[in-house]
Amino acid sequence: MNVEAINNRDLITMKLLHYFITVKNYTPMIVQGAKNEIWLENLEEDVKIVRIVNNYIHNDEQMQFDLFKTRRLVNKIKKKTFSLKMQVLNIFTDLGDNVNFEELDKVNDKVLKFINAKEEKDVLNNKFIKANFSDLKNNFAYSEEGFGLFLKITNEINQKNREEAIKTGDIFEPKRIIVTYVIIGILVAIHAYGLLFNQSNNLINMFAVYGPYIRGYHEYYRLITGTLLHGGIIHLLTNCYALYIIGKQIESFYGKGKMLIIYIFSGLCGSLLSISLSEYASVGASGAIFGLMGSLLYFGYYYRVYLGSTWKNNILPVIVLNLILGFLVPGIDYFAHIGGLIGGILISMALGLKYKERKRDQINGYILSAIFLIFLIYLGIFIK
Repeated sequence: MNVEAINNRDLITMKLLHYFITVKNYTPMIVQGAKNEIWLENLEEDVKIVRIVNNYIHNDEQMQFDLFKTRRLVNKIKKKTFSLKMQVLNIFTDLGDNVNFEELDKVNDKVLKFINAKEEKDVLNNKFIKANFSDLKNNFAYSEEGFGLFLKITNEINQKNREEAIKTGDIFEPKRIIVTYVIIGILVAIHAYGLLFNQSNNLINMFAVYGPYIRGYHEYYRLITGTLLHGGIIHLLTNCYALYIIGKQIESFYGKGKMLIIYIFSGLCGSLLSISLSEYASVGASGAIFGLMGSLLYFGYYYRVYLGSTWKNNILPVIVLNLILGFLVPGIDYFAHIGGLIGGILISMALGLKYKERKRDQINGYILSAIFLIFLIYLGIFIK
């Protein structure tokens, strides 16, 4: 291949791909029904999709069909990813002279933004690019030319893709599980002790989550100890099985330390909401387990590109179903479920996700977690 083999359109495309993939961390998408187009996705950016269109569009009629098709595909992606808003940057590299692009560019479309990129300057001088990708100009300058530039860009894109593949493998590969098994062991040991030494009722009387004793006698330890007790063997086995399934995933995705923090914080939030809104004594790890569900929901949302329909079809329905059962089945402390679920989501935001950590989100997570905890303490301890 020589210099002449790389035309201007291909060069612009390669530079755009290099910038969006290696600098802005966009990921190539597979979109059915898109030919001679490259779709890039980064759901953490304001411009969530960049679409580079190399297909020749001859006239306005073809352009309108292209826009109709794009809107339909974007709506499908929004539903799949649970995105309320999705701004799409469309970069056309081969528009015909019969396309009235000036009229199209005047339309104030909140979803679709357009660039007619016949030359590099059309991209670099574009107002939307300057406002949203101000560093693009610096990343469009290369000392290499021709085939040397092509090799450099290709190698760096491939290297970036390899790095992302390694990160993804690190997140989803099975880890050695310890904390989950230790918690299950503690729950089983406590219940076994109560059965073997005929102390089950005494344990519940002494350590259950019970508002009047917590407030009246300052037995605040009950907020945690009550989550270690269970009302019967079926109650214990149900929670241990749920903890076995969900806890392993959270420990694998977040790490051992974070999983333990999520579990304890969620259990505490569940107990506090329970004494705030319920008059009855409560035992069980379900508040903490719902916190792990909330944590899994938070993880699934940020890794929904990799999980695909699993997040929407499996994780979300399980959480909703368990919440509904809490309201329908007598004797279940659904306030603890709700408190644990909210607490799990908030503390997960504070702790952050590996390779997805953003300081702003973590700070917001810590602030919201603190506000929620203080509110529950005020409601359950001082107001009730």
